[in-house]
Amino acid sequence: MPAESSAAAPRPDTGASYAGAGVDIEAGDLAVELMKEWVRKATRPEVVGGLGGFAGLFDASALKRYERPLLASATDGVGTKVDIARRMGVYDTIGQDLVGMVVDDLVVCGAEPLFMTDYICVGKVHPERVAAIVKGIAEGCVLAGCALVGGETAEHPGLLAADDFDVAGAGTGVVEADQVLGADRIRTGDTVIAMASSGLHSNGYSLVRHVLFDRAGWELDREVAEFGRTLGEELLEPTKIYSLDCLALARTAEVHAFSHITGGGLANNLARVVPDGLRATVDRSTWTPGPVFDLVGRLGGVERLELEKTLNMGVGMVAVVPEASADVALTALADRGVDAWVAGEITERGGDAEAVALTGDYAS
Repeated sequence: MPAESSAAAPRPDTGASYAGAGVDIEAGDLAVELMKEWVRKATRPEVVGGLGGFAGLFDASALKRYERPLLASATDGVGTKVDIARRMGVYDTIGQDLVGMVVDDLVVCGAEPLFMTDYICVGKVHPERVAAIVKGIAEGCVLAGCALVGGETAEHPGLLAADDFDVAGAGTGVVEADQVLGADRIRTGDTVIAMASSGLHSNGYSLVRHVLFDRAGWELDREVAEFGRTLGEELLEPTKIYSLDCLALARTAEVHAFSHITGGGLANNLARVVPDGLRATVDRSTWTPGPVFDLVGRLGGVERLELEKTLNMGVGMVAVVPEASADVALTALADRGVDAWVAGEITERGGDAEAVALTGDYAS
């Protein structure tokens, strides 16, 4: 029999606790109290109950007016744009980016966004910071016409640094079955209408950060003449939310399809709604990308094709409409303050041609 060790195991002076492990429940409770004001503003008549339950409730009897309602679901985050918010110490805009990424995926099929939930993961709960993030999400939901019915804030000490955070969200929408938009509606001769982005939106920030910070060595507080503001302010410009504009357009003019221009750029996202045998030809000369796109290209020596498959290049949403509806569509968008233009057309696709062709050079 082996001899027993005479050394006693060390004993802590006090028992372990959740707070001792780095999780501050009281701070989490304070964050909930601070965000309640904003969540109350992001509601719809169908929402049942308030903040604090285990699940958000939405009165589905509102869907009885549909003949055959189809629920649409989408989820997304905002990628490494959160690093810009953290470094800037500005937290009340990143939520609009989150909403835009989710609801504008829903509206592509013609669905009206109904409600969203969010998930905020932090290294340490700073109540005012969490509340500011939720404020941005709530304001985004108001812009999208949907409700914020719930969410979760998780504190992950040891996995994330105290100032690190990430956000994600999921949304649900509804569309009448016989009104679903998409590739099956597109026909030869249709017109491609582009809607301007507000900037980078929430895609391609890994490339942008690599070029501007790692290669060029620029700081966020650098004043940039082309922007008329600092680099950080430009990079934090919130994603434009198109959902209400797209829904209004579909009520005003015949629309065959929408395409949300996110990661992958204009060609790859538009290709997702172009049917076999047809091709979308988009003329670059019909618009001038904002200065941030040129800046990233110049400072990083990034080839145009690489930029175009990474960034939106100034187009955040595309509508494909019958040629006869193009003027009505442009007027409807203009009436809502949306900068839009005819960017191309749908033609027959021959041989091994790509589904989307970008032609010409950008207007200077």
